[in-house]
Amino acid sequence: MKELKKAVIYARYSSTNQREESIEAQVRACNKYAKDNNYTIIHIYKDSAKSATTANRPAFQEMIADSSKKEFAYVIVHKLDRFSRDRYDSVTQKRKLKQNGVTLLSVTENINDSPESIMMESVLEGMAEYYSKNLAREVMKGQKETAYQCKHCGGKPPLGYDVDKETQKYIINEKEAAIIKMIFQMYLEGNGFQQILKYLNGNGYTSKNQKQFTQSSLNCILKNEKYNGTFVFNKKKEKDALGKRNPKAKPEEEVIRVENGMP
Repeated sequence: MKELKKAVIYARYSSTNQREESIEAQVRACNKYAKDNNYTIIHIYKDSAKSATTANRPAFQEMIADSSKKEFAYVIVHKLDRFSRDRYDSVTQKRKLKQNGVTLLSVTENINDSPESIMMESVLEGMAEYYSKNLAREVMKGQKETAYQCKHCGGKPPLGYDVDKETQKYIINEKEAAIIKMIFQMYLEGNGFQQILKYLNGNGYTSKNQKQFTQSSLNCILKNEKYNGTFVFNKKKEKDALGKRNPKAKPEEEVIRVENGMP
């Protein structure tokens, strides 16, 4: 009687690179690999349009957590870069799997425990990280050019502004702009945060997300340079080295400011 080798499939697709294999293509290749090598697939984990950072992939995190249940002994991926494109991250997550008795298998890369495979895996992970960081650099280059043209660079526009669908430039939302003017007027008149918040929330005014104002959101409005007419981009680091949110400001030389760039 053949040993039952229980395995799961992990597939990830990043919307930033349209050349990558689709989720369906990855799963199809993994299923064929499993069938050819007598693995029994018990579950498929999928992350669609997710980054290479494992912290931002819910299905990946679920898979790592499930590995401790000892219900499967193998994780099959189409390529190693579907697992992670960050070497430190990859080593950390593979160690968690190994501690739980789970082995990572790649359909396209013949990796095992031999010294040659260990070296090859390191090279492949280095190439994947280079690709990821180079792609991020090219994306940032395009965003900076967009910023110098004072065009919307993504995300939700601040309260008081909308984005013109054709020009991608900011336009004033008169209804919301009245709230912004009210906030600054009350602040200049000497009202404290609590007084302003009490008035805004008490009279049904809401933020861009249709939520009540908080001390944090009020502070962001009063410190937002866009309301002084300055277009600002790349002011804060979105993520740290581990992919977690990072509120720290970037060096001034990396910040793009265009005076009178906002309506």
